[in-house]
Amino acid sequence: MAAHAGEKAQKTGDFYCAKCDEKVHVTQGDTIPECPNGHSEFETRRGEPS
Repeated sequence: MAAHAGEKAQKTGDFYCAKCDEKVHVTQGDTIPECPNGHSEFETRRGEPS
């Protein structure tokens, strides 16, 4: 499931950019920021708390 900058995170975790694989950590309910390289689409989420 792809996520995009500006959306609210459904779960806490590390979002990985679809273009450059840069990691952005987001807490559930927070707005997903752009990656440090200015991209806005995230392809995977890892590092979810148990």
